[in-house]
Amino acid sequence: MNIVDALYQLATGLWNLPLWALVVWTLVSCHFTLLAVTVYLHRSQAHRSVDLHPALAHVFRFWLWMSTGMNTREWVSVHRKHHARCEGPEDPHSPQVHGIGKVLLEGAELYRDAAADPAVVEKFGHGTPNDWMERRVYSACTFGGIAILAVTEFLLFGLAGIAVFAIQMLCIPVLAAGVINGIGHFWGYRNFETDDAATNITPLAVLICGEELHNNHHAYPSSARFALRRWEFDLGWMYLRVFSFLGLARIRRVAPRPAFRDDKEGMDIDTVKAIISSRLHVMESYARRVTLPVHKLEFKALRSSLPTLERRGLRRVRKDIIKGEDKLDAAARERLRAAFDASEALRIVHEHQARLQAIWQKAGASQDALLHALQEWCHQAEETGIECLQEFASRLRGYELKVS
Repeated sequence: MNIVDALYQLATGLWNLPLWALVVWTLVSCHFTLLAVTVYLHRSQAHRSVDLHPALAHVFRFWLWMSTGMNTREWVSVHRKHHARCEGPEDPHSPQVHGIGKVLLEGAELYRDAAADPAVVEKFGHGTPNDWMERRVYSACTFGGIAILAVTEFLLFGLAGIAVFAIQMLCIPVLAAGVINGIGHFWGYRNFETDDAATNITPLAVLICGEELHNNHHAYPSSARFALRRWEFDLGWMYLRVFSFLGLARIRRVAPRPAFRDDKEGMDIDTVKAIISSRLHVMESYARRVTLPVHKLEFKALRSSLPTLERRGLRRVRKDIIKGEDKLDAAARERLRAAFDASEALRIVHEHQARLQAIWQKAGASQDALLHALQEWCHQAEETGIECLQEFASRLRGYELKVS
């Protein structure tokens, strides 16, 4: 072999694959990286919602070492701190704190800064692997796997392998550290009014294996299933069902799904347990069945009699009225005040929303006390004469807890 042939062999690689094959490998490898993050790091290690077979867990751990260099304990520590300090000054990567531009463009740097703090790792990293491979290989040679992957792909694919490797290295910083940590706390729709700004980016969560359903996850962090609506699809959950069928995974927890008994006339302790466990579902249902329908009726009835500015404010208050008090800025509070001056019905349903939410926030309240508070709330709701509020109170009595 002369030098020209040798250089050609080096440039094209040992396999000399066609372009379509390189594209397929790039997509498959990046997809597997994202799958490893959501199934192994996120759902299994950080939140303990699923137990993986040791062989499958180690496959994921090995590939993450090769494709990202991320350390399990560090990733878990940073993520748990994110949940514990969400949207506060100690949140490692909140766009509400650092700004959306910084999280989108420098999300990986924010992660590395948090992971470099020994106190964070010590406090939040409990329960992660600490075997010989972790101590002597994955933690000791953080960039060893990345170097092996880079050399292997260059030898196999030639110069094209450099491009493949570059895309693989951008996968997590862009899609996970940037998109999920950034857009997932900045833009999208919300099923649940959680205490943070988490959003669902899209109901078809396939690109990042389910992580797009971020508001659902923050509502029920310990759930292995992120899709909580009929029209939502969590690709990571689909894989978990397959792994479970094959005996490679055991689902430990999923978000509670409330059920209803139409023939139930009164509340009991089991009703209280179901309502408290499903409180985010309860508030979402209240917004959908009471607050928004009343707003729609009131806006339709009042719009012709209101000045233009007040009419616009009443329309815009639709988004404000379902939010918690701590999520409202001064302008939103002023819109609400004007809306309540214009509509007694809106004021009543908003007051009942706040009172219902306050029931399960009573620290140390016994189940009997909660039962009495819920019964009293239902009684007063039925006396308002607002039809959809009366129907909701009746429905509240039929709550049962169904986990599936």
